[in-house]
This record gives sequence, structure tokens and C-alpha cells, in this order.
Amino acid sequence: MGDKKIAIIGLGLIGGSLAKALSERLGIYDITAVDLNTGSIEQAVKDKTVARGFTEVNEYVWNADIIFLCTPVKKALEYLETISSKVKPGCIVTDVCSTKTEILGCINGMREPPRFVGGHPMTGSEKEGYSASFAHLFENAYYILTPGKSTDDSALKCMTELVRGIGGIPLVMEAGEHDRVTGSVSHVPHIIAAALVNMVKETDSPDGKMQILAAGGFKDITRIASSSPGIWESIVLSNKRHIMGILDGYMKILKEFNEYMEKDDSEKIYSFFESSKIYRDNLAEGKKSLLYPLYEIAVDVVDKPGIIGEIATLLGQNGINIKNINVSNSREFEQGCLTITLPDAESENFAFDLLSNRGYKVYRNR
Repeated sequence: MGDKKIAIIGLGLIGGSLAKALSERLGIYDITAVDLNTGSIEQAVKDKTVARGFTEVNEYVWNADIIFLCTPVKKALEYLETISSKVKPGCIVTDVCSTKTEILGCINGMREPPRFVGGHPMTGSEKEGYSASFAHLFENAYYILTPGKSTDDSALKCMTELVRGIGGIPLVMEAGEHDRVTGSVSHVPHIIAAALVNMVKETDSPDGKMQILAAGGFKDITRIASSSPGIWESIVLSNKRHIMGILDGYMKILKEFNEYMEKDDSEKIYSFFESSKIYRDNLAEGKKSLLYPLYEIAVDVVDKPGIIGEIATLLGQNGINIKNINVSNSREFEQGCLTITLPDAESENFAFDLLSNRGYKVYRNR
């Protein structure tokens, strides 16, 4: 892979992390970046993450061996139309968009499309932009590959090896199936989270009591509502056919639950929660998902002067970076009153073991 020429169009979180992963893990240094944000380009060149950067596509892009489209799907479609007839023979064009049917439809509708392999890394972060990018973003994350009519075996093999090389887990899937699955496990949950937040906002009292008490479990199940509105507008409109069908099914479940309550059907209500608990408890552990991960521990501590500083100092002296630390005042269904948010799974495990060994009562927030 080291002698490959790479072009990355869109140097945000995914594009920036991809550039860093390619250079650090695969020794690929001939990377051209294209982004409208000159600040991101300048920083990436200064970091030596990319060899060069531009605000428009040019001959460096045409001459690349692999071109990554790291933009929202609508913009990716525009770039596809621009570059499809100009790339060199044998060049692989791929994308990282969250929906696949629309972009594969564009490729399959071309008379002479480039060698295209659809891609979607199932990972992300609550932060955006090149400044938030990091090389290990793809580690242990599923990376969906969706072939089209112009995908040949060698292109799919190349992308599979590349994904493994940056630490991801390649999984080949048909575009429509990808959009149906991600609609259920990512797109609709984001809509539901936003709806829950809007419900509380609209029913809150003038003195904001709900906002004060809406911590703990409510904050956890709605944290994805803090994602970029622009990105989610694009995703929803691109996958609306699947999303509308899934929402119909979700509303049917809510309607049935309402009927259980009306009839005081304790057996059905119990079964409703039991079946969801069994399924939830059997979700795969240790794999990154489409919903950005939260690495968090809770510590039971006595309210005394200096206790937060004591724990923060202990973690800091052992090289653990703390993203956030706060006292949980609303913890009806939680254990521990001091919540510590950490940057990654390694830090979470280290902090958990360190504090446990020092005698603190520590819990993982799952």
C-alpha cells in the first residue's frame, strides 16, 4: 500500500482521521486533500498528514490510485459527476457516506462509471472537523463496503485490505440492505432522541424543572441528539424511504404499548420490557457502532472537600486524559455520583482498574 497515491475530498473528522490512519498505519504519504476550509488544509500539511492540499479538485486528484469522497451524500454526488470522466484508468473511487442506495444508484446509472466501491465506516465522534480527527478512529469498527456494477474483484480486495490495514473490520453488504439496517440502528434512533428532547422542551414548566432534572438516563439516551443538524438533514432525506417505514413500525409498537396500559395488561407490559432487556443484553460488546461511543465510569464518593481534585490528580498522574467530570444530582437508575467521561476504551479500562485498586467503588456506565 505504501506506494499508493491517495486523494481525500473532504478533510473533516472522517477524512482527516482517514488521512492520519493511512499515513501512520500503512505508510502512505502521497496524500492529496481537497477541502473548502483552508485552515484544515494548512493544519494537515503542517502536521505532515497530507503531502498537499487544495480547495478544488485538480490533476493530483485525477492521477490518484484511490479517491475517497468524505463529504455528505449530496456533495459526494456532485463530486462524482465532476471526477467520473477524468480519473485515470484503474483508479478506485470510494466514499464514506452514511447512506448507500442513492450514491450507488448514481454510479450504476452511468454509462461508463469509474471503478467504484461504496464505503461506510461505522464510527464517529460527537466532535466535528479536522481538529477532532485521530488515526485510531477506525480501530475495531465495522467498515461496510457496498459493491456496484463497476466494482471488480481486485477493487473490492484492495479496499478490504485497506480497511483491515487501518484497523477496521470490512463487511460487504448490498446498498439497499445497508440503508435498511442503518435506518433501524442509527437513523431512526437519532430521530427518536431528538423527538424525546423536543417533547421535554415543549412540556417543561416555565421555571425549567424538567431541564434541571433531565440528567442521568435521559441524558444518556438522548446524547446523540447533539449531533450536527446539517449532517442529519442530509442523511434523513437520502434514506427517507427506509426511515418512514421503520418509523411506522416504531409507532405501531408505541400504540400497542398504549393499549397494554389501557387494559392494565401487566403480563404484556412485563413481556415488553423483558424482551427488550434480553435483546439489549446480547448486543455485541467491544465493537464500535454507528452511534458514537461514550466512554464513561461512575465513582461512589463521599461529599467532602477535595475529593474531585483527589481523583482527577490520581488519573492525571497516571497519564489519563479526562474529557469531562461532573457530579450527577439525578441518578434514580444509576450507581455512583461522580461521572467521569474519558476519550477512549483504553482510558476507560485503565481508569476503572486504577480507581478500583485504590479502593474506590467504580461502575461502568453501560
